[in-house]
Amino acid sequence: MPSPTLARPRPTLAGWPAVVSVTLGIFTIVTSEILPIGLLTSIGAGFGVSDGTAGLTMAMPGVVAAVAAPVVTVTTARLDRRLMLCALMAVLAVADLLAAVAPGYGLMLVSRVLVGLVIGGFWSIGAGLAARLVPPRSVGTATALIFSAVPLGSVLGVPAGTFIGHLAGWRAAFAVLGGMSLLVLAALLVLVPALPAVQVTRLNVLRGLLRERGVRVALLATFLVVLAHFGTYTYVTPLLQQVTRVGPAAVSTFLLAYGIAGIAGNFLAGAAIGRSLRATFAGAGCLIAAATLLLPVAGSDATGALALLLVWGVAYGAVPVCSQTWFARSAPHAPEAATVLFTSSFQATFALGALLGGIVVDVASVSAVMVCGGVVAAVMAVSTWLLGGAGAGRG
Repeated sequence: MPSPTLARPRPTLAGWPAVVSVTLGIFTIVTSEILPIGLLTSIGAGFGVSDGTAGLTMAMPGVVAAVAAPVVTVTTARLDRRLMLCALMAVLAVADLLAAVAPGYGLMLVSRVLVGLVIGGFWSIGAGLAARLVPPRSVGTATALIFSAVPLGSVLGVPAGTFIGHLAGWRAAFAVLGGMSLLVLAALLVLVPALPAVQVTRLNVLRGLLRERGVRVALLATFLVVLAHFGTYTYVTPLLQQVTRVGPAAVSTFLLAYGIAGIAGNFLAGAAIGRSLRATFAGAGCLIAAATLLLPVAGSDATGALALLLVWGVAYGAVPVCSQTWFARSAPHAPEAATVLFTSSFQATFALGALLGGIVVDVASVSAVMVCGGVVAAVMAVSTWLLGGAGAGRG
């Protein structure tokens, strides 16, 4: 069990600016992580590598984040959380600016390793801070605001970054993100109060959670659906260019529409999981399966591709909130440890999906990777429905 080390400060309404600054931090991190999706072809051309190899810019942060989530949380458990958030945001600024000036693909991957370090540490610490920043009655709203940064990264960050990239070059997009990271760092320094450690999450707590049936089901469902999603969505830009045959401006518009649908999916899922978490999570898997399986055929038409991306966006918008809620319900006695497991499992599979998707793209085609992802998503939906009848998945 996590053990208290210092007294918990009393939250006040003055904590809302701090909540907003943490949300902006996660927004910047999410945008930095998934920005290559909209610029994958340009990044590959810039370094003279294939789309599949360029996909490592998506895979690398996830691999590092999966390890960083438990390591950073455990090793820095006694440090002030405000100090950690500021230090990690400074590292993100360095990473994005390094990507903007990287002369070779190797240094580009180094920058992505730094992004992964930030993801694992910042998300594991920041996602659970709402209870320390606002009054108890507002914790749910504050937590929802923090989590809204994930779909907002898709709806605002990636399309805007893609637009900047096509207008001024992909390096300019990373430079802008570096500047934004510095602004968020300033906001964290000014708006977030001192947050001394109040709990120590030990490795034995994390190991203990793995014995919980609900946690194991959450791990399986998260693994399958994230594998399906990022094994396919990482290569949606090549699909739109090669199958749908639309230009760079249209790709930005399609990604914007997907992101808007993702925000809708996030809030729809927030309402639906109160009635049935299992049905909501399994339903999201079904919709992702349908969208990715149909894209190679119906996606040859721009209208069909847009419609399927909207369905896909709504479905994936539900995934983070369903997964995090399942972990939290399965381990109410160890909320920070549950968040660490969520972050680590999510990011590890994120990386694996991008990596395996790149292999399929290079060996076969972007259409083939969509079909593979659709099959995996269908397996997730069936297994979640069959195995999720007990524990966190009930109701």
